[in-house]
This record gives sequence, structure tokens and C-alpha cells, in this order.
Amino acid sequence: MVEFHIQTESEIPASTQLFSQICFAIASRQFPPGYRLPSTRQLAMQTGLHRNTISKVYERLATAGFVEAHMGSGIFVRVLGQEVTQTATPSQTPLREMIEQSLDGFLQQGHSLHQIRDLFLRATDERLRASTQLIVTVPRHDVGAGEIMLKELQTALSIPVQLIFLEDLDASLSQQTAATLVTVRYFASQAETVLKELQTTHPSAKAFRIIPIDIYSYQQELSLIQSLKPGSRLGLVSLSAGTLGVAEVMIYSVRGEDIYVMTAQCQDVPKLRALIKQAQTIICDQASCKIVKQAIAQYEEDLIRIPKVVCCQSYIDPNSIEVLRRELGLDS
Repeated sequence: MVEFHIQTESEIPASTQLFSQICFAIASRQFPPGYRLPSTRQLAMQTGLHRNTISKVYERLATAGFVEAHMGSGIFVRVLGQEVTQTATPSQTPLREMIEQSLDGFLQQGHSLHQIRDLFLRATDERLRASTQLIVTVPRHDVGAGEIMLKELQTALSIPVQLIFLEDLDASLSQQTAATLVTVRYFASQAETVLKELQTTHPSAKAFRIIPIDIYSYQQELSLIQSLKPGSRLGLVSLSAGTLGVAEVMIYSVRGEDIYVMTAQCQDVPKLRALIKQAQTIICDQASCKIVKQAIAQYEEDLIRIPKVVCCQSYIDPNSIEVLRRELGLDS
């Protein structure tokens, strides 16, 4: 069970602290699709929060599209698209035998071999057509997250990737016949809503699909933060304002006012310069790493001490890259 930490004396509401931590656990697949969230009683015992507060956090998670309630069973992480739930086990059945079993099932339902072949070929063709246009989508207010994903996917997949804001998605897709949408779970519910509305108004728009990707777990970085001495000055730098906001809440939940946390988007030169002059340790994403190091070199003469720079491995979890490669037909 993931351990949640709540600073009850903080100016940040306890519900916001818990909400951010659960969102991160889901987005980084520590709570995978189909995972049953702890009961309100379990979380109350772990965090010291009232069960009513936890219930409101779960309602907020459901509204945001992260979880769904199963009557009499509990609260579960939503399964999006063709995702495999955590209760599913990898099949050991040979592929040929799986195909034969599927054919037998379709035939028993009254379908002919010609119908099965046509439907299978049509579905395969739709997926291949969708894979020819890869789109990263995020809200306009967090363009930085989109730019990070765009860079990492272009590098990992070696194919063209387009960034389209969620606000512009409907208008853009209405001009296309097929596409694969990629986004992190923070925004997957919004993208799903846009796509459903589009398919309602344009019944022919079936060759669109959403593939939610998981973010990097940042376990090494979190361990480093927990090991910092009280009074340490920590700097966080990213292209994404949303990432900085979530990170700041999570770090405060773990360390409280024990350490001083500063944040800056790498394109905000004055704020980045101030952060470099004060921070003893700087954690940044790969997209910001080069900019941070160049800024340190530029202001080196003004620094009392050179801050330690830790560049995160990635923003997208490597396993999600592999899944995406297979989904797009790029695997060897």
C-alpha cells in the first residue's frame, strides 16, 4: 500500500494534499487500472484525516475521471480504452490457440468466417490508420507538459508527433479521418469527453483512439528529497507549470516546512536566476536540464556555491513507451 503523508498544520488543505498524492499514484501506475483504492477507514487510520474528508477526495477523483465507484465493491481506478486491469494475468496460451478459441466463440454466436475475417481486417485497418497520425493533447494552460511529451515521444519513436490543445481538439479532429491521441492520465478524461462528442456528431469518425500514458514514478528523486537535511533549499525546474504545482504539494506533504522549496519554469529567466542563486539542490526534467546547467555556468561568478543538479530520467514511464510502440505497430 502506498504511504500517504499529510501535514495537518499546513496552509495547503489536507484534502488537496491527499488528492494530489492519489492522482500521482494513479498517473505513475502505482495504482494501476482496475486497482481498488483503500477504504476510507484504511486511509483515515494511515493519514489521521476524517473519513468524510477522504470521501470528498474520492468524489473529487471521480468527477475528474480518475476513479469510479462499483456498488458494493469499492472505488476503483478507471480503465481507459483497451487497458489491462491489475487483476488480469498475462495469457500463457499460444497465439494460434487464442485465435482458434476466438474463432470458435464467434462461430458459436452465429457469425460466418467471412464476416469474422471482414470485421477483423476492418478493425486492424482502423488501428493502422489511426497510428499514422500521433497527437499529444493537453490543456492550453499546461503547454509545458505537452512540449515535454512531444520531445520525448519524437526521440523515442522517431516519428512525427503533433501537439494540439484540448480546447482545439474538436475542431482539429473534425478535419481528419484517423488519429491516435496520447495524453497523461491527468487529462485523459477531458480528451475522452471530446472524442465521444466528436463521434456523436460525426458517426464516421471511428478511427480515433486515446492511449493514456503513465508518468515516471520519480522514486529516486523522492528518496533524495526525503534524505535532505532540515533547512535545505531545494529548487524545482520544469517546462510544465502543472508538474511544478503537483510536485510542490507532494514535497510539502512529505517534509512540511522542514525544507525550503522554490520552483521556476525554465523559460522564466528572472525566477530561474533567483532559484539558482539560492538553491543547494536543483531537480529538473530532461527538457530543462540543459537550460539549467547553462544558466549556472552563466551566473557562476555570482554564486556562493554551485548547486547540485539532478536531471530526472524522463517524464513518460519507459513501459508506456514500449506499449505505445506496439500499439502503433512500430515494434520489430
